[in-house]
Amino acid sequence: MPLTLVVITTNLILMSKLQAEIRQSKPFDTPEQEAALALERTTDQLRRHYDEFFKRYDLTPTQYNALRILRGAGPAGLPCSEIAQRMITRDPDITRLLSRLEQRELCSRGRDEKDKRVVLSRITPAGLKLLQEIDQPIRELNKNLMKHMGEKRLRSLIRLLEEVRSACEPS
Repeated sequence: MPLTLVVITTNLILMSKLQAEIRQSKPFDTPEQEAALALERTTDQLRRHYDEFFKRYDLTPTQYNALRILRGAGPAGLPCSEIAQRMITRDPDITRLLSRLEQRELCSRGRDEKDKRVVLSRITPAGLKLLQEIDQPIRELNKNLMKHMGEKRLRSLIRLLEEVRSACEPS
């Protein structure tokens, strides 16, 4: 009795998690494209969590960032241009952002004693109080969003993201 051997082959194409999430049937053009889109998708998902968190405090993540910068500057304060350079995300209108914080009495602005052309922004006691109220809950949010990674993988992620940012800097 002759033995018949049948070989069935398939071209198994593995779909990435991102492809499945965005319901994209064809593979990405390059790994670089997939990585860039994965970063954008992840940023969007994180941003949604932070937007929702800061709504409780009637703040945006950008306003929170500006307040943290002013807290770090101490009583000396900072000019608008310096605040803009330190921001995590760029805001083309730092002056308007600071105006909204000033209307809520979370920061104040005044002329520099040495150079009257320079306007310095400073955090107010109300701004400091609000940040103190936020400090622990934001730590907990960050921990909850990242705890599944573990410290070693988080350190690796931080280094990889630093490499990406360095490549984006102007030469």
